[in-house]
Amino acid sequence: MKLKTASIVTFTVLTLSAAFSSSVYAQGAERPTLRISSGASDNATLDPHRATSTADKGVASQMFDALVRFPPGSADPTKLEADLAESWETSKDSTIWTFKLRQGVKFHGGYGEVKAEDVVYSLERAADPKRSSFAATFGGVEKVEAVDDYTVRVTLKYPDSGFLGRVSDYHGGNIVSKAAAEKLGNKFGASPIGTGPFAFGEHVTQQHVRLVANDDYHRGKPMISGITYRMIPSDSARDMAFSSNEIDIIQGKREQRWVERARKRDVNVDIFEPAEFRILHLNRNIKPLDNVKVRQAIAAAVNVDEIIRYAGKDVASKGCSVVPEGYLGHDCSAGPYKYAPENAKALLAEAGFPNGIAIKSIVSNISAQLPIMEIVQSQLAKSGIKLELEVVDHATYQARSRQDQSAIVFYGAARFPNADAYLSEFFDSAAAIGSPTAMSNFSHCSVADESIRAARIEPEDAKQLALWKDAQAKIHADVCGIPLFGLKQVWAHGSNVDYGYKLEGSLNLSPPITEKTTVKAQ
Repeated sequence: MKLKTASIVTFTVLTLSAAFSSSVYAQGAERPTLRISSGASDNATLDPHRATSTADKGVASQMFDALVRFPPGSADPTKLEADLAESWETSKDSTIWTFKLRQGVKFHGGYGEVKAEDVVYSLERAADPKRSSFAATFGGVEKVEAVDDYTVRVTLKYPDSGFLGRVSDYHGGNIVSKAAAEKLGNKFGASPIGTGPFAFGEHVTQQHVRLVANDDYHRGKPMISGITYRMIPSDSARDMAFSSNEIDIIQGKREQRWVERARKRDVNVDIFEPAEFRILHLNRNIKPLDNVKVRQAIAAAVNVDEIIRYAGKDVASKGCSVVPEGYLGHDCSAGPYKYAPENAKALLAEAGFPNGIAIKSIVSNISAQLPIMEIVQSQLAKSGIKLELEVVDHATYQARSRQDQSAIVFYGAARFPNADAYLSEFFDSAAAIGSPTAMSNFSHCSVADESIRAARIEPEDAKQLALWKDAQAKIHADVCGIPLFGLKQVWAHGSNVDYGYKLEGSLNLSPPITEKTTVKAQ
């Protein structure tokens, strides 16, 4: 075997009746329930092919499996292991992948055994922009076929160094029940059916989502009866609920001050990868940012070191390229932008703006974004750049940023740790906002298209790395975006919780809850 590594809920209460009538689901009295709060005000969808927010991904990830998976507690792509596929092999040119499925794995809710047709359906669904938010991820897939009930063959258009990650338990790689998805249609996100250790129980809007243990789980019966995700968006209220033992696991504030205060109270603080990499995307569709000298001036006016000092040494790491540190292909040879406010003023004058400029940014009110943008606002002002911040809720920020209404888009994301994942989503013109295949290219960057696309299909590792290096240098020179820092995940768990593994990373950005996770009543 050759392994190459590299529906908004509209009901007040939604229940999956099978979860309470079938013997394969745990009853609450038998084992304790784990209580978690991510700080979300609600969950928009639990469809794994539509879940893009941290809160939605964290809940959905407990209910689904994929062909391969990251071991619990790891975000290292070199450690991918078998999941619904018990084995796989590739052709010599790495364009044909054949997966042998694990037999006897059952879907939740009486939807039967996982078969090859479910995998074919799931991957085709994930590649369909009408049904998936991750369709672009599967652009290199030529076709997916069921060879027999337990064998799936995937043919690629070209060798893809990150392919195994695309079919992992992350974003579009999750496997859904074909029968359930076809039956439920656009309501699938409100009553999801997967094969994971926990099944959907109920959703009480803006109050909680409850999952129940899947005692038929192929890796073994869970040690807890289920998980209740409480909606507590207030940081102080969430801290209070945790301190009073109403919550077992919470998402903390990703600030050094919060971490240090929590540690002084002997709280078990979990800081783990991947960091969500923060970039200031400069939208050249909004004047005067179409002028490269203006973009250079903004880059010279931003003091990243000051921002890092605010975020904190334990939770933030300085960026030097638009590809995050730790990603395959990350290259910093172009160097970070130098903080030089006087140079910024001179560049503005050269661009025809001796009296400075005024620009507008739509900003989310969440604690991980607003304080940073207020610092940036203050820094830019020193160089004659007036940044008007329009503060809105996070959903509105997302929507309006994708409507080209913001001159500077402050965006943080964690993706599969491969340079192509970041370059293709944020800096390929095919991903530009407003294009038919739009993703998150807020800057409308196009200068590195040739290198990004050539690297995507380059079979030789050395040549691929060289192309990624070239792309990063071009993006740096054109100032499509200003790399700021990677912000690690910060959570906390009670002394009564044992994850059942060592938590070092989670691509779904929350601590995975597995069949081995335990919690003691307090």
